[in-house]
Amino acid sequence: MSDKIKFEIEFPIHASPKMLYQYFGTPSGLSEWFADNVNSRGELFTFIWDGAEEQAIMLSKKMDSRIRFRWLENEDEDSYFEFRIQVDELTKDVSLMVTDFADEDEVEESKMFWENQISELKHRIGA
Repeated sequence: MSDKIKFEIEFPIHASPKMLYQYFGTPSGLSEWFADNVNSRGELFTFIWDGAEEQAIMLSKKMDSRIRFRWLENEDEDSYFEFRIQVDELTKDVSLMVTDFADEDEVEESKMFWENQISELKHRIGA
């Protein structure tokens, strides 16, 4: 099995950290832009796309700041995906940092996936 490559993308978003967190730190928020539907039972999140389900375990979260998940079907224990809010201390500009892992030949594809998802998120927020 090949090692996955970690990548991080920064998306400037015009929204307060508190508001932005609602969109990725809660199942209802995630189902507005990330998947058709999202359910959670404790740490276990079920993401539904076109009737197909994928489950992820929430590894950690910090209110109004970040949340980290790992797909259950992913054998690579070290890989995860994370949403993290970054605020520039001087300008107070808010960015959403997305960290994910992909196989070497799928990194560009994964980045495009995130760019599409985050543009949907921005559209929802009106940012």
